[in-house]
Amino acid sequence: MKTVLVAGATGYLGRHIARHYKAKGWHVRALVRDAEKARGTHLEAQELFEGAATDPDSLEGVMADVDLVISTLGITRQRDGLGYWDVDYQANLNILNQALAAGVPHFAYIHVLNADKMPDVPLAAAKQAFADRLAAAPIRSTIIAPSGFFSDMSDFLAMAQAGRVWLFGSGQHRLNPIDGADLAAALAEAIAEGRRFAPMGGPDILTQTELAEAAFAALGTPPRITRLPDWIRRAAIKLLPSVTPAHIHGPALFFLSALGQDMVAPPRGSKRLSTHFAEEVQLRRNRTDTSPPARPQTP
Repeated sequence: MKTVLVAGATGYLGRHIARHYKAKGWHVRALVRDAEKARGTHLEAQELFEGAATDPDSLEGVMADVDLVISTLGITRQRDGLGYWDVDYQANLNILNQALAAGVPHFAYIHVLNADKMPDVPLAAAKQAFADRLAAAPIRSTIIAPSGFFSDMSDFLAMAQAGRVWLFGSGQHRLNPIDGADLAAALAEAIAEGRRFAPMGGPDILTQTELAEAAFAALGTPPRITRLPDWIRRAAIKLLPSVTPAHIHGPALFFLSALGQDMVAPPRGSKRLSTHFAEEVQLRRNRTDTSPPARPQTP
């Protein structure tokens, strides 16, 4: 039985990767910061290794008998005083150094599409810097660059649920986000094939306007879309770092930068975004139906 180490296993994609490799007969070792909390997430891994990727000393022994490392490590919202260069770059580099020292034959990294086109965005810059280090390292490597996850599209659904979706410019930039399970299967195939770089997206290539319309369709409400001048987006990118803390402007800069370009990768998988939206809407309605009734206010 081969062993795969999944770093970032408790995240959205990490859980799908662990589930996929376990179903394929691999021994899955998950690197987690807190084993007790990880067990509560129903993570499908035979083994939990407790350690912090930001602390190299805590990783001693993590690579024992490992045949493949897959790292999904990265932060979307900064916390604990850690930033993108601490996690997306240095923590991944710590894991890579452990893999090199242990003679692990293959290292796969979940990157982001078009990171090289966003050098002034800290999230993208840190990821690109590590991808460059990995590509130059003396180890077989596979770099996966998703165009975006279905889970990232929740913002559009939330805006539609609030009654209006706000877009910048014409709304004609295109994207094709991918389902987590589809991405896990596709990246496993790319790793098995030994591909060095593999951009991946979902089967539906949509404009931002079409994405907003799909969110309203899932809710069964008429679309209400407002398009703001694109100079507002560009101005926000310049202004936000000086007026908001890093945990606010960090993800916002990436989101705003991605909105200003096409984010389209070769389509993989079969799950449609419309299906995902319909499932999300039903899940939200179920939560509302099962929530306890509000207590009547006493006079």
